[in-house]
Amino acid sequence: MMNTFMKNREIIVVAGPTAVGKTRFAIEVALAFHGEIVSCDSMQLYRYMDIGSAKPTPQEQVQVKHYLVDMIDPAQPFSVAEYQKLAKEAIEHIFSEGKTPVIAGGTGLYLNSLLYDMDFGSAPQDTTLRQTLEKEVELFGPQYLYRKLEEVDPAAAARIHPNNVKKVIRALEGAASGNPIGDFRNCTEKCKDYHPILIGLTRNREELYDRINQRVDLLVKEGLFQEVEDLLDRGLTEDDISMKGIGYKEIIAYFDGLCSREEAIDLTKKNTRHLAKRQLTWFRRYEDMTWFNLSEYGSDEEAAEDIIRWLKNR
Repeated sequence: MMNTFMKNREIIVVAGPTAVGKTRFAIEVALAFHGEIVSCDSMQLYRYMDIGSAKPTPQEQVQVKHYLVDMIDPAQPFSVAEYQKLAKEAIEHIFSEGKTPVIAGGTGLYLNSLLYDMDFGSAPQDTTLRQTLEKEVELFGPQYLYRKLEEVDPAAAARIHPNNVKKVIRALEGAASGNPIGDFRNCTEKCKDYHPILIGLTRNREELYDRINQRVDLLVKEGLFQEVEDLLDRGLTEDDISMKGIGYKEIIAYFDGLCSREEAIDLTKKNTRHLAKRQLTWFRRYEDMTWFNLSEYGSDEEAAEDIIRWLKNR
């Protein structure tokens, strides 16, 4: 019997804030519908960053095949355009295997790139200008180029990290051509390559925040400080985009002598709670997302059964 999700080219999206339990529920959904998981997490992509990114464990990855996990060197720049390309290739491969793509994660812009027509290939390119800008970076550093962007396109500068030279140059090219790069968060044209079924997971705020605090304590116990130290020994610094993730930047501050170990842990918890709030705000913009408050169930098993039942009966 043909997989109905494959027949209708439907993908299942399991989204929600950090520490809500996305990995577990995505696995349950994938097992129920002959699926494989495509990660939608900007940190789990990186190799060597296993603890701080709360990657699926080896056992979980044996249960269900995961794509876009543990594949990018943390020193390598990585963009949402590259994510979109790799994720769509993974989705098509899963369909070709007769299986259901299950998208799981909490990075809103990455999910947007799969749900909407975000065209990254149409940015104007001026070879001469690009060579000039690249030379300026070599001579004067990234901050010099970023200040130029702030002057000509403050809106783009507000969205782009000063050290993401590739994006800064691209935005400067767009500004010079009279076609500034838009804010992809405002895309409204839906992607027609497949049909997404959106599931949003949430919990009551007190429970979610308690889970966040407990998870940070667990990550510390599992060796988060040692992981960050090992990454620094590999030559990574606070200027690398990968090291700006929550749980990494705070511990770098500890190693730099800017705070105590306990302060670094508390700051990681605080910043993770703030991240969860921003994620919920982002995902609640999707009008066609069906929400499940996991706090309203007697157990996660009961919640998983209800989600699977809903998917079968919708």
